[in-house]
Amino acid sequence: GKLFRWPDLQHPAELKPLCECQSFGVADGPTVCCNPYHFSRLCGPESPPPPYSRLSPNDEQKPLDLSDSTLSYTETEATNSPNVTPGDFSDASTSPDAMKRSHWCNVAYWEHRTRVGRLYTVYEQSVSIFYDLPQGNGFCLGQLNLENRSETVRRTRSKIGYGILLSKEPDGVWAYNRSEHPIFVNSPTLDIPNCRTLIVRKVMPGYSIKVFDYEKSCLLQHAAELDYTDGPYDPNSVRISFAKGWGPCYSRQFITSCPCWLEILLSNNR
Repeated sequence: GKLFRWPDLQHPAELKPLCECQSFGVADGPTVCCNPYHFSRLCGPESPPPPYSRLSPNDEQKPLDLSDSTLSYTETEATNSPNVTPGDFSDASTSPDAMKRSHWCNVAYWEHRTRVGRLYTVYEQSVSIFYDLPQGNGFCLGQLNLENRSETVRRTRSKIGYGILLSKEPDGVWAYNRSEHPIFVNSPTLDIPNCRTLIVRKVMPGYSIKVFDYEKSCLLQHAAELDYTDGPYDPNSVRISFAKGWGPCYSRQFITSCPCWLEILLSNNR
C-alpha cells in the first residue's frame, strides 16, 4: 500500500480491507491478499473529542473481521476492462434473488432540494453508488434524468465518477470513497453526544469511514431528552454529499444547498 498508493502510510492499522475482497476475513486461508486496491485508509477524526464525550470515535478505527464476502469487481478491473462500456451495469435491487431477502437500507439521490429518481432499495451486503463505472452492479446516478439542471449540478455530477462503496458490516455501515474527489458525511453516530454543533466529516479519495455505528445508535436512542434544533431528526439517516461540503465550516449551512447528495435511510432490521 505504501509503495503503490499512499507514500505517507505509517502503520497497517491505518488500513481497512474492503468487504468485496475474497480473502477478507478468511481465517487461516491458503493465500493472503496484498492488492493495495483491495484496501482503503481509515478516516479518523480531524480533531480529538472533548473530554466529556461519552463515545470515543477511536472505536471506528479498529480492523474488521468479516466472512462470506465476494469480489464482484476491483478498481483495476474497472479501469482496465476493454470490453465493457460505461452503460453496462445491472440494477441489483430488482433481481429475483434480492427480492427474497429483507433490505437493510434505502438510498435517495438529491440535487439541492429535489429528489431525483426513485428510492433505491439495497438487499446485498454492499452496494456501489456511482455516476460512471465501467464494470459492476449498483445504483447508477448517471442514468437519472432531470430537466433544467443548473451548471453547478452538472459540474458536481461530473465529479462523482466511481462514487462510493457502501457496505453493511458487523459493527456498522461503512462508506469507501472510490471517486477522485472528497465526499462529506454526517450521521447521528458521528455527532458528539449532546453537542449542538453539526459535525460533517470530510473523506478524501481512497479513505473509508464508519458512517453508522449500531451500538452507538442504541445508546443515543436511549439517552434522556436529546434536544435537536435543526428540524426533524431521524436517528437512522446518513447524509453524504459529493465534492461539496456543508455545515459550520462551509458557506453552505444545510445539505439541501449541496448540488448532489445522498440520503441513506437505514432499516430497523439489523
